[in-house]
Amino acid sequence: MKAVARAKAILVNPAAAWRGIEKDIGDPAFLLSRYVAVLALIPALSGFVGATLIGVVAPSGAIVRADLVDGLLGASFNYAASGAIVLLLGLIVYLAAPLFGGRRDFEDAFKLAVYSFTPLWLAGIFLLLPGSRFLLLTGAYGIYLFWLGAPRLSKVPEQQAGNFTVLIVICACGLLYAAALTQRVLFGTPGL
Repeated sequence: MKAVARAKAILVNPAAAWRGIEKDIGDPAFLLSRYVAVLALIPALSGFVGATLIGVVAPSGAIVRADLVDGLLGASFNYAASGAIVLLLGLIVYLAAPLFGGRRDFEDAFKLAVYSFTPLWLAGIFLLLPGSRFLLLTGAYGIYLFWLGAPRLSKVPEQQAGNFTVLIVICACGLLYAAALTQRVLFGTPGL
């Protein structure tokens, strides 16, 4: 499966993977259907199983399980939100790149957003077990991936890549927080 091979490449040898990604055709519909759709299933399904079947640890220390319907709706929301977040982040990268000396190319901006999210989607497996949500922090490896890929895909000068990365990370955190808060409010299930 190409999605699995690409995820492994971006995690194990990101510099070489970015060189290959730069040459790829970056059709957003193709990336959404062949890569995002596959990897975004990990946190959605893990969150569903973790919240409804296994349970989550409440602040009191008790294990709380979500209602099956709420869990299913929350997982569906999480899955759809993953696609929406990378689309919005791709748009932000596209709009912000010239501010840091880069170029505007939505296909490359979208590829940068999508492949930088790989560690976070893979870390979604930690949503299965109560008390292991803190391991989602391993998804922060995506920050390094973005910083490494920004000069290649957005053509941001190396000396501006750090500042560009900080702006995009702040935007990504805001989008993730808004999605998780919305999921919790609407469905009562913990969101990614």
